Amino acid sequence: MSPRPARKPQHTYHHGDLRDALVRAALQDVERGGPEAVNISALAKKLGVSQPAPYRHFADRDALLVAVTAEAFRQFNVLLRDEIEKPSERSKLSRLAQTALAFGLRRHGVYRLMFASRTMACAPEGSELHNAARETYDLLLDAMEAPQIGLVRERHALQIWAALHGVVMLAEQGLLTGKAALITREQLVDDIVEQTRMSLKLAIEAAGGEGARRD
Repeated sequence: MSPRPARKPQHTYHHGDLRDALVRAALQDVERGGPEAVNISALAKKLGVSQPAPYRHFADRDALLVAVTAEAFRQFNVLLRDEIEKPSERSKLSRLAQTALAFGLRRHGVYRLMFASRTMACAPEGSELHNAARETYDLLLDAMEAPQIGLVRERHALQIWAALHGVVMLAEQGLLTGKAALITREQLVDDIVEQTRMSLKLAIEAAGGEGARRD
């Protein structure tokens, strides 16, 4: 009787599958413990592959984090796009801002990887990660619902992005409870949105007036 063929390990990945599995598993670890929780050796053990296997797809931990961050931005962008495209009486900017706030508070480990780690800062222009993050900014520009006059819209987009980031980070540190001003974080973000929209409207009107005088 010929010997039975050896049974394959339960976790066997075909060519191309391990990369995606590593990204998904690493994203789960980031969700629970932030970027610091990602360990390639632990991921290999978790996925049932040899220790060298992940390195066929990622040169090192930093390369894996780049792919994980790009995936996080893609998920973030899907949420933002769905929110600003659905019919609503609220402004696109308000809906985008509240969605971003909820994401940052609920998935703070992932948020820190995206917006408070060296991974994004080191992404070269034109890379997968840079393009995914750029799409987030483009969605923000779309949500401004304003014409492009010089760099007025872009500057206001950066202002609200910075303000939103501040709210998320302060809230995560327990430094922004709203008790002192009797305001919730969501109400604070709505105030920021309205102030930004008013400021943007005035800036566009002023820029249009200056253009008319030059003509």
